Amino acid sequence: MSSKLEKMKKAILADGIIDAAEVLEIKKAIYEDGKIDEEEANFLFELNDAVSGKNNHASWKTLMVEAITQHVLDDEASPNEIDDTEAKWLIAKIEKDGTYDDIEKAILLNIKKKATKISPLLQKKIAAL
Repeated sequence: MSSKLEKMKKAILADGIIDAAEVLEIKKAIYEDGKIDEEEANFLFELNDAVSGKNNHASWKTLMVEAITQHVLDDEASPNEIDDTEAKWLIAKIEKDGTYDDIEKAILLNIKKKATKISPLLQKKIAAL
């Protein structure tokens, strides 16, 4: 992870929650080039795992859902589709902490709504929600 994102993560997690000002700071940093790359998506999941179940600002959920959905659906390899590689990555990120929190469930439901095709690997996870 870049030192910029690492410093941001440390500062944001200092108080254990993500507030509205921090959401704006995160959004500015990850959308700086107009797209969410894998490093930025990993950064978002690390933040989410650290603050899951805490009293975060509601805009955190919105940002997480939109950014991760964009990351997996706006790629060149399989636009608007979730292929097996993306499904495995997404499942690994969501299951890393052993639980599906509300934000992670919302990500999967948003992907289900927006994707034109979803890998059977991920379809099984979505069906189990």
